[in-house]
Amino acid sequence: MYRRHPNYYKDKGNRFTVIGSGADVRRPRDSGYLDYELEFGIFIGRGGTDVPRARARDHIFGYAIFNDFSARDIQVYEMGGMTGPCKSKDFATGNAIGPWIVTADEIPDPYALAMHSRVNGETWCSGTSAGMLHGFEDMVAYVSRDEPLRPGEFFGSGTVGGGTGMEINRYLQDGDTIELEVQGLGVLRNRIVAAQD
Repeated sequence: MYRRHPNYYKDKGNRFTVIGSGADVRRPRDSGYLDYELEFGIFIGRGGTDVPRARARDHIFGYAIFNDFSARDIQVYEMGGMTGPCKSKDFATGNAIGPWIVTADEIPDPYALAMHSRVNGETWCSGTSAGMLHGFEDMVAYVSRDEPLRPGEFFGSGTVGGGTGMEINRYLQDGDTIELEVQGLGVLRNRIVAAQD
């Protein structure tokens, strides 16, 4: 199903859980399997409805690195409800974006960027944006069908192949520093801290 069109959680992501580079990520109370997701994404700069794919790039203001933190143990039982993730993705500090926005004119080819993840300086993943199943132009055209896009909206790319700890059976521990690096976009760095009582 996900190969036919870009699936997304546009209306679900809690914009109040977004943090920047250098901020701490507080582990959710019920999670022993906190994971990262190596992504980047676009900020919409121009609104519109029914945007044709051929003009979709005109609506992209810029790019930033995105870490869509995931509590995998919570996600397992949430996905059984067939409505998608809830608390496994929406928790305070659960979405990191940064370290800045790079304008679209500075990234001539967003589908040829080297991408890396490091935990405490150790490389866990090296990949490239070349393998994106659906390009950002496809996303803009699909999401804008029969509904308006608004300036300031953010769309994630989806996770690069191998870009999660789950894929290598390694999870983030309290005190770990996770770094996501995307060529031309910088390094997004966050530290994991213990759950709050």
